[in-house]
Amino acid sequence: MGVTISPLAAAFDLVLPPRCPACGVIVDGDGRFCVDCWSGLRFVAAPQCACCGVPFVHDQGPAARCGACLAEPPPWRRARAALVYDGAARTALLRFKLADKPQLAPMMASMMARAGADMLAPGVLLVPVPLHRWRLWRRGFNQALLLARALARGSGAALSIDGLVRVRATLPSVGLGAAARAANVRGAFRVADPAVVSGRAVVLVDDVLTSGATAAACTKALLAAGAATVDVLTFARVVREGESA
Repeated sequence: MGVTISPLAAAFDLVLPPRCPACGVIVDGDGRFCVDCWSGLRFVAAPQCACCGVPFVHDQGPAARCGACLAEPPPWRRARAALVYDGAARTALLRFKLADKPQLAPMMASMMARAGADMLAPGVLLVPVPLHRWRLWRRGFNQALLLARALARGSGAALSIDGLVRVRATLPSVGLGAAARAANVRGAFRVADPAVVSGRAVVLVDDVLTSGATAAACTKALLAAGAATVDVLTFARVVREGESA
């Protein structure tokens, strides 16, 4: 059976046809990458570190951890991402976050849902990484909240819109080293109402995992407020040269 397209939808597509989230060429459906951009996406999947999710070159077993996680275990239980943060994935994410393209959230969330399928279930609490109120005012939306809301709709997981609050502004993290990133976000987050997260399995939602400093600071605040476990789910993650094991 074919899909029926309403006359209004067809007319809208003629005026504003769907475009590739990365390069902007016309495609045959909303939230779809063109063939060239799709072929350049690097999906993150097993084999990968059981804790931070960095991809492994060789399968080392489902419980294997990368050297970084063995040397300094992150506070979260596991982190997963849909894509490596480069090429078309990076461009689409920057368009989503900085070029006022919030309509990309459902497409990104569907990819995240596949990457974090074993995290998402009814009863799990989704908590987006918050923006400081001044940055939220300038941008107009919190990209992590849009992703978390789309994930909640698709998975049946619960959503706490303001489970975490950012109690002080932080510097942009671009260009900061790992130690400086950690110091930048230390003490920047708190749980608004501990009763909301107490005893819950929490999935912390963000757009990209870079050094992990922000995710670690949020995780520590959630665990201190009584969360049973914290997992991290993002659309993309940075994989530095030589990081894959």
